[in-house]
Amino acid sequence: MFIYKNNDAVPWEKCIATVGFFDGVHGGHRFLLNELNEEARKKDCISVVITFNIHPRKILKSDFQPRLLTTLEEKLELLSTTGVDACYVLDFTHELSLFTAQEFIEKILFEKLHVRSLLVGHDHRFGHNREEGFEDYCRYGKDLGMNVIQAAKFTVEKEEHFSSSQIRTALRTGDIERANKLLTYPYTFVGKVIGGYKNGRKIGFPTANIWFENKEKIVPAIGVYAVRAYVRNRVHIGMMNIGYRPTISSDGEISMEVHIIDFDYDIYNHYIKIECIHRIRDEMKFNGIDELVAQLKKDKENVIRLLK
Repeated sequence: MFIYKNNDAVPWEKCIATVGFFDGVHGGHRFLLNELNEEARKKDCISVVITFNIHPRKILKSDFQPRLLTTLEEKLELLSTTGVDACYVLDFTHELSLFTAQEFIEKILFEKLHVRSLLVGHDHRFGHNREEGFEDYCRYGKDLGMNVIQAAKFTVEKEEHFSSSQIRTALRTGDIERANKLLTYPYTFVGKVIGGYKNGRKIGFPTANIWFENKEKIVPAIGVYAVRAYVRNRVHIGMMNIGYRPTISSDGEISMEVHIIDFDYDIYNHYIKIECIHRIRDEMKFNGIDELVAQLKKDKENVIRLLK
């Protein structure tokens, strides 16, 4: 997949495109992008996904604090797995937010990006205040010679509607299995290993303390998780605690600690990737270290059973 940024000129004379923020690149997004690729083959032109560098609501509402499923880099990496030919990343600015749907279609899609067919998500709206809908887009496109197509509605089993907000809710409530099902892949984040209290090492369960650089990316609910950890291009299994460490010590701040099973290497200041697979249990306060260690041993057995 070729990636173009806001000021790049595009090399194609025509394309079929779809527009959206695509946070998480989840199952619903993949259904849409598969349809985009099919339409591109029918029309013998390239498929392009058009997205934005930041969440539009950051510009529309100054106090909005995004809780994202993917960083821009992660989103682009996931989009590259969908088979689309190219991705164009627009800078979402205040000026762009004032464009009506008609102006966006004409000035950005038609003139700048040479879109000649536009695939619109089944319930997707764009333009200033999202005031207009699919019939309006068709009319504006027709005036320009652009074919506007409405995508099929995506449904699967009992899920009537896949959305990024549903996945965020699942993560906030600790339903990691449902989040992963809707995403179609394990929820993932990258963090830097930093120094900690080293209490885990004293009780036989050394942990890597993870510093979450991107404050906009959502952190799953407090609890203990079975995870896969990618360290130095190798994958390991482990258990991760997200919470306040109530038994040993707590400074009132949420921490993220990963015990990587059968691993004893110095990885301070290294970046590691974590895939959250299962939520094992709630965070608990134990009556002393012995009780904590006994539970950690059970957790370890559970992780090995689930992931090996």
